Amino acid sequence: MKDSASSSFKPWAQRMARTRVIAVVTVDHPDLAERLAESLLEGGVDLMELTLRTPSALDCLRRIRTRFPELGLGAGTLLTSDQIYQAQDAGAGFGVAPGLNPRVVDAARTAGLPFAPGVFTPSDIELALDLDCPILKYFPAATHGGTAHFRTVVAPYLHRGLQFIPLGGLNPENAGAFLAERGVLALGGSWIASAERIRAGDWNGIRDAAKAVRHQVHCLEDGTPR
Repeated sequence: MKDSASSSFKPWAQRMARTRVIAVVTVDHPDLAERLAESLLEGGVDLMELTLRTPSALDCLRRIRTRFPELGLGAGTLLTSDQIYQAQDAGAGFGVAPGLNPRVVDAARTAGLPFAPGVFTPSDIELALDLDCPILKYFPAATHGGTAHFRTVVAPYLHRGLQFIPLGGLNPENAGAFLAERGVLALGGSWIASAERIRAGDWNGIRDAAKAVRHQVHCLEDGTPR
């Protein structure tokens, strides 16, 4: 990897390696965003990817960044170059996309925004290598072959130092298996704070789900039964 791309992502990679879980959320209103962030932090999850799928997503990013500066905040579903700059201006510290668009990768590099594009096939990964992307979102993770498919696809590339964030179809039952895979930096967990839970204001449920996945991480690190 070129030093520029690796060094820009290094602080975030270190933080992701500590927490191991990123709550992936879609929020309809900025007022909900604050309570969501509070519940995640209470549950021990201090990394969030807020997707740009709603009209208020950028306002939600701004609100969280102002109110909870201790929360590691990224923007997801970045599909255009313009969204890179918009997300960065709103306070996102890193960006994520479901696929790999070279123009978006170039925009992120120009902006200096650490960015993880999405991959699923060997061809995707080789394009990411060519574009000097050290951290990759593996999507969809659990809907086509699960950990066995992931292990087979990424094995030829791990010696290049790539790290992956699996996302898509993950849940409390399969999260531990993905966390144990070689090359997995952290998980993207949309089940922790689902859109339904957020709309319902189920802050206790979100906090408890965050606590549960953090417990899985601790058990995996300690080698104790879950």
